Amino acid sequence: MQDQKGTRHDRSGLRGDCARCFGLCCVALPFAASADFALDKPAGKPCPNLRDDHRCGIHTRLRQQGFTGCTVYDCFGAGQKVSQVVFGGQDWRTGSGEDARLMFEVFPVVRQLHELLWYVTEALDLSAARPVHGELRRALERTEQLTLLPPGELVALDVGAHRQEVNVLLLRTSELVRAGARRGRGKPKDRRGADLVGARLKGADLRGASLRGACLIAADLTGADLRDADLIGADLRNTNLTGADLTGAFFLTQPQLEAARGSAATRLPGSLSRPAHWTAES
Repeated sequence: MQDQKGTRHDRSGLRGDCARCFGLCCVALPFAASADFALDKPAGKPCPNLRDDHRCGIHTRLRQQGFTGCTVYDCFGAGQKVSQVVFGGQDWRTGSGEDARLMFEVFPVVRQLHELLWYVTEALDLSAARPVHGELRRALERTEQLTLLPPGELVALDVGAHRQEVNVLLLRTSELVRAGARRGRGKPKDRRGADLVGARLKGADLRGASLRGACLIAADLTGADLRDADLIGADLRNTNLTGADLTGAFFLTQPQLEAARGSAATRLPGSLSRPAHWTAES
């Protein structure tokens, strides 16, 4: 089984492109002084590290400067969609205060929709999910249409209700893929929402497991078999993935990997990149 993958769909538009964004994540979103951020910042106020050209002044030193939270964030391309499409290239710095406020309110809504687009597009790449591909394609089209609504309609959108509708299809996708992965190996493990903080799972057989929303903070998954596991929403902060096999793991995102620890021996899905800090730590 080749990573359970079928036809590859283009997800380049669902990756953040800071060069086409007006630094929206650095302005619209709030953060609090903590292990992830070096200071407090309310929503709508620019981060002090944001330059006039909308680039981060400490981008290459974020971890060292206490902004680890920034390194594990991904807008899934919502930044450039809001900047260049929804608001037609209008910079929040040069527009009216009301325009800026509206842009900052729209951004997190579109970010949620783009995250859904990422998952649905990935589901369409999974050959085992073919029985629901038709419904997934309709969900993809509907979600894309929502991202193109006027700003006022986006702010009023019940994005939570839409997420619930799409999640039904993602759950069905998960069941189909994991059942195929575990065929002849017993029933797939269901660890959805499990509290696995600090769990000792070294070398664990989690192939085809559901780890949806599981809390794996600081868990030891060294050498674990996570092939074809569903990792949507799993909290992998400081999770040790050294030598783990994540081949074919699905609904796994780059921010999740950035929050974890790993090594050159960690095997990853082809659509994701090995975090730079893993090399330094391994």
